[in-house]
Amino acid sequence: MSKIKSYITSFRLRTLPLALSSILMANFIAAYNSVYQWKVGLWAVITTILLQILSNVANDYGDAVSGADNEERVGPDRMVAKGNISFNEMKVTVIVFSVLSFVSGVYLISLGNFEAMSIKAWGLFALGLGAIAAAIKYTVGKNPYGYRGMGDVFVFIFFGLAGVLGTYFLHTGGINIWLLLPASAVGFLSAGVLNLNNLRDIVSDGNSGKNTLIVKNGSNWGKKYHAFLLIASLVCMIIYGFAQFESLWQWLFLLPYVLVFKSLGFVVKNQEPAQLDPHLKKLAIATFLMVIMSGVGLLF
Repeated sequence: MSKIKSYITSFRLRTLPLALSSILMANFIAAYNSVYQWKVGLWAVITTILLQILSNVANDYGDAVSGADNEERVGPDRMVAKGNISFNEMKVTVIVFSVLSFVSGVYLISLGNFEAMSIKAWGLFALGLGAIAAAIKYTVGKNPYGYRGMGDVFVFIFFGLAGVLGTYFLHTGGINIWLLLPASAVGFLSAGVLNLNNLRDIVSDGNSGKNTLIVKNGSNWGKKYHAFLLIASLVCMIIYGFAQFESLWQWLFLLPYVLVFKSLGFVVKNQEPAQLDPHLKKLAIATFLMVIMSGVGLLF
């Protein structure tokens, strides 16, 4: 494998649709409310892509350092663990994407619908720094939060609440309290993808000291937790649909949930963790489709 291909593989581009789901949800709702600003929408997407790649390369680096990436791991190949990219090379990559994310984020904040250097701007600046830190500290450092069962919380916050509410805030300079529902819905599904990842890797994570919620509580608990996440997401979207109802088209978001709960049935019955790997992609795609269908229902 060439060096360039190795770097592209380490970026794990297949994770981008899930990362973009919260941003697109906010963009669609902003457009529906006639407050959409195209520069904000575009740079929110660019910044999110950079942050997600940062998270992926930091994860590749951090899990290789800790030993979590080993022969027992089931998922896609990691480039540092395989020796395709050296530790120092990946460390430089993490720094590069940290800088790119910071610059893109600062420019995005400058486009927001509020005064420069205002409390709102500084609040978003702090949130942006938190997003960069969260992307790195998931597996990197002396006490990474992903190794203490805190990954689910951070995924819910940054892939759900912060993504939707923060982007909408950039468009408008304010927050609609009802947005907590679609923001939570995307956050729950995103946490579900992470939970599937942890169910798949329960053996290798446990052996390497990566104490995810699944390692701490067991796979049977993890399956019940998974059901809770998916059902909670659906409930949030249904309540939001009734609260904001104007047209039957707004219920198009229900269609991807057929895929969500079909996958759930397999997860609940599964006895071989390795077989869960394709369902990560299926749930991520279903989440992305749910957001797209929500947008179609709102705008058309």
